[in-house]
Amino acid sequence: MQKGILGKKIGMTQVFDDEGNIIPVTVIKAGPVKVVQSRTIDREGYEAVQVGFEDKKPARTNKPEKGHFDKAGVEYKKHLREFKFQNAQDFEVGQEIKVDVFQSGDKVDITGISKGKGFQGVIKRWNQGRGPMTHGSKYHRGVGSMGGSAAPSRTFKGKKLPGRMGGEKVTVLNLEVVKVDPEHNIMLVKGAVPGPKGGLLIIRDTVKA
Repeated sequence: MQKGILGKKIGMTQVFDDEGNIIPVTVIKAGPVKVVQSRTIDREGYEAVQVGFEDKKPARTNKPEKGHFDKAGVEYKKHLREFKFQNAQDFEVGQEIKVDVFQSGDKVDITGISKGKGFQGVIKRWNQGRGPMTHGSKYHRGVGSMGGSAAPSRTFKGKKLPGRMGGEKVTVLNLEVVKVDPEHNIMLVKGAVPGPKGGLLIIRDTVKA
C-alpha cells in the first residue's frame, strides 16, 4: 500500500542507536492530515488523493475554499497537496492519516522548497573559481569569458551566470525513518531535508525501494 503525509520541518538534532553511534536526524511534525478529495480516472483522468494539513482560521479562508472543505465535511486547512496513489480508491473523504502509517526503518522521499539565498554571483551559485587576486589583475569574481568576438560572436545557451539562487522545489530520495512518535505526531528522519525551519514537507514512499 502506498503511503504519504504532509509535515513541517522543526529542525535538526542527533540521537544514538543501540550501538552508541550518533545519528544526525531531522525532526518533522508529520500530520495528521485529512483526505479532502479523491480523484478518479472517470472524473479527472487520473487517480490521486488530495489531503489537507494544519487548521486554518475561517476568517482567513475565502469562499471557494470554504465550499471545497464544506463539501468534504473537513475543517479548513492551510495546505492542500495531492498524492498520486495507485490505491487511491482505498482512501475515503474525511479519513485521517497519521504519522503511524510509517514505521522505523522505512525509506521515504521528502520534497520541500529549498532556502532562498537571493541574487548570487557565479562563485557561490555555480561553484566557479575566481580570477587572480594579484599582479595587477582587476578581474576577481566575474563571470569569465562570454564567448569569442569573431566566432561564435554570441553567448552559448546554458552559460552559467549570476542570478536568483534557492527557493526551488527539491526532493531528497531514500531517506531512512529513524523513529516515529504517534503520540506527538513526530518523525525523525536520518540526514537533512530541504527547506527552512517551519517549511512544508511532502513525505512519501521512496521510488527506489
